[in-house]
Amino acid sequence: MIEVHELTKRYGRPGRGRLAVDRLGFGVKAGRVTGFLGPNGAGKSTTLRLILGLNEPTSGTATVGGRRFRELPRGLRHVGALLDAHDVHGGRTAEAQLAALARGNGIPRRRVGEVLDEVGLAEAGRRRIGGYSLGMRQRLGIAAALLGDPPVLLFDEPVNGLDPEGVLWARGLFRRLAAEGRTVFVSSHLMSEMEHTADDLVVIGRGRLVAAESVADFAARGTRRSVTVRTADPAGAPALAAALRAEGATVRTETAGTEIAGTETPGTETPGTETAGAVLVVTGADAARIGVLAFRHGVPLAELTPNASSLEEAFLELTADTVEYR
Repeated sequence: MIEVHELTKRYGRPGRGRLAVDRLGFGVKAGRVTGFLGPNGAGKSTTLRLILGLNEPTSGTATVGGRRFRELPRGLRHVGALLDAHDVHGGRTAEAQLAALARGNGIPRRRVGEVLDEVGLAEAGRRRIGGYSLGMRQRLGIAAALLGDPPVLLFDEPVNGLDPEGVLWARGLFRRLAAEGRTVFVSSHLMSEMEHTADDLVVIGRGRLVAAESVADFAARGTRRSVTVRTADPAGAPALAAALRAEGATVRTETAGTEIAGTETPGTETPGTETAGAVLVVTGADAARIGVLAFRHGVPLAELTPNASSLEEAFLELTADTVEYR
């Protein structure tokens, strides 16, 4: 388990430096995949480095299994981490890189071959890392994290550079590791990936905690939920869309599941082409109000379905005030 309590990190002189992490507190449970989210500059990478003892906190504590990482002998047996896939010696082979880590942590040499095989690099193990693609480097970083068979694993943007098959593989790996009772902490900007992978979320903004809860609970906190509207008479779709926009709603028009009009905001919308089979996806008006407007304009409806907030929608809404780089 990972526990962070009142963790603070300030760079520069007191009173004038940059506050990267501000009295942050959360816990990461064993047996679950926990996603770590936040806008750019939120302090995610700094937090991970503080947990791993790579940076010294200004105040507060970060512990793994009740102890600071620096106090753990042979660290890779306790915590495996991928922070930067490029942080390796390009002149070494993958086998040599992992063998050096194994020797320094008292890990049997056979584990090198085992983890290379597990991440799909068995045939590339004797190639120099400098010739690896980003996706191959990510797989090598994951292999290094797995080398000591640790109970706690931290990954910073682990699927960057992976192809779709690789993303699917990584998702399954993280789920399996959690099912084995390990603590799995994954930082990512990919909301769709977190929806498919994570059980819980820790969300921060400007170094402060925004939320620490299950994925479902966080997504449910989003208030700008959409409604899917299908008209029984396609000719009525333009009139209904215009009426909704006039009331300040955002309307996106789709046909057979494919968007044919851009996402509009009031006053800046680009008129869509409502055609046979068109579906309106409305944000900013609830189903009851849409039904009233449809009745008022004589537009019969074939579907009126409120949609649950997506993780991405909830994230954008709940972190809007903490975005540093717009």
